[in-house]
Amino acid sequence: MVELHAGPASGKFEHERALAPIKPLNATQAAYIAALQANPQTIVLGPAGTGKTWIAAAHAADLYRRRRIGRIVLTRPNVPAGRSLGFFPGSLEEKFAPWAAPVVETIRERIGRGAFDIALKNGEIEMVPFEVMRGRSWSDTFVLLDEAQNATLQEMKTFLTRLGEDCTAVINGDVSQCDLRETSGLAQVIAMIRAQGLPVPIVEFDADDIVRSGVCAMWVRAFTALEGAHAV
Repeated sequence: MVELHAGPASGKFEHERALAPIKPLNATQAAYIAALQANPQTIVLGPAGTGKTWIAAAHAADLYRRRRIGRIVLTRPNVPAGRSLGFFPGSLEEKFAPWAAPVVETIRERIGRGAFDIALKNGEIEMVPFEVMRGRSWSDTFVLLDEAQNATLQEMKTFLTRLGEDCTAVINGDVSQCDLRETSGLAQVIAMIRAQGLPVPIVEFDADDIVRSGVCAMWVRAFTALEGAHAV
């Protein structure tokens, strides 16, 4: 069995997966990457198609490949179109897997399928639903909270107070797409950061930063205009 945390003599990742550095496609992506490299916590906001989840997942994979962190934890609130994870069969991990799939694919591509499977088996890549998060503590870990706009304030508190030593956290969301009936916990945390001057960078993408496709950008702008008209 391959030991993923062997010393420098073990060059498995570097030798087999000599990948190019993550390159920004626009100025906001460059600011985002710089924030990830310089801060233990980063909040990233914006519409679909801006690369905010892909960059976070690729950065986590690269930190893991370089032995900068020992574990990757993926989580997101359980608010999929109004249906609880409890409606779906299987274990919590099996229920959670479809929502983590885009992040998992990025990490698998970045570190290699074999290394990914070993890391998953060893618990070094883990999907942790909010339902089982209380009481956990993370150190030497990269933690990605995706779709954070759907977390309540209490869930945000639970998540943020799990972070321990040598822990890197990315909180990713789009406040305009909140599915909660109450105020988004992410929006309240952002207000706290700004009001109290907390040292947590907030990177904001907009429709001009969309890199997925022109079609994606067109629809984001169309729905933004519709929502703006309804708000008047």
